[in-house]
Amino acid sequence: MARIVSVGAALQDVYLIDHDDFGINKRGYFNQIELGSKIDIDKIYFSTGGGATNAATTFARNNHESIFMGCIADDTAGHAIIEALDQEGIDNSYITYTDKVNTGYSVILLTPSGERTILTCRGASAKFDLLDPNDLDTIYPDWLYVTTMRGNMDMLDQFFTKAKELDAKIMFNPGNLELQHPRKMIGLLSDVDVLLVNKDEAKKLVPGITLKELVNRLKNYVPNVIITDGNQGAIATDGNEVYRIGLYEDVPVKDATGAGDSFGSGFLAAFANGRSFTDSLIFASANSTSVVQYVGSKKGIISSNTRLHEMPIAKIR
Repeated sequence: MARIVSVGAALQDVYLIDHDDFGINKRGYFNQIELGSKIDIDKIYFSTGGGATNAATTFARNNHESIFMGCIADDTAGHAIIEALDQEGIDNSYITYTDKVNTGYSVILLTPSGERTILTCRGASAKFDLLDPNDLDTIYPDWLYVTTMRGNMDMLDQFFTKAKELDAKIMFNPGNLELQHPRKMIGLLSDVDVLLVNKDEAKKLVPGITLKELVNRLKNYVPNVIITDGNQGAIATDGNEVYRIGLYEDVPVKDATGAGDSFGSGFLAAFANGRSFTDSLIFASANSTSVVQYVGSKKGIISSNTRLHEMPIAKIR
């Protein structure tokens, strides 16, 4: 068991599910909804989301001491987030509250095929300047799991510096706003122990076309690198070997929300429990595969007691 701090967003997710009006046309857009019309929705579903709360849930279900750090407001959505964290046994005592904006909300338009469009009001979830990295002094974490801080590079630097002062390891899953600062990102990577990005994100950090080129260049900065590639699986390196990972299972997707969060946190949940690099990749893929079979980003998160089967994974030269 490890003490893992997840830093990032907490949101209230509201799913609007419709099997007629939310169809996809040939151009890849939702069917046109006439301005001024009223649409009856088949189902509405409430959940909590945000990359850091999703990750914290994975860690809690896998017997780690899970702590969430982020910002919410003292409102109905904030209360729902606290209740969800409490139900999972996640320490929420390091949450920062603000009365300047509301808790973040996402409205998710979900199609029958699992595709979705997300409308997000970031609200309090983006107020990373209100967090205090010195809180880590009282937590003394084994791992810091960091999702996007909405491009707040100074705050990222402060958290990374404090974590290293405490000999904590760092897993980083940056967002697009961080990747708009590639030079600063490269500078931060010297503190990172595990980096998780997708193929397009990797190309913003280093030159390369193929997954192999990208992972081999990124391992010059980070000892453990994972690059995901959608339904093509992923490639990863532990600094010595490079592995190509297929899909754990080819399953119907009900909702892809949180798939990336569940992959990254699934890897660390297993890795911090002492599993090998490759076994941790398998657990990551299994966790992501389970999550996309349910509506909502947390319902399908698996635990360390889940029985797994083998999957395609091989060393490459």
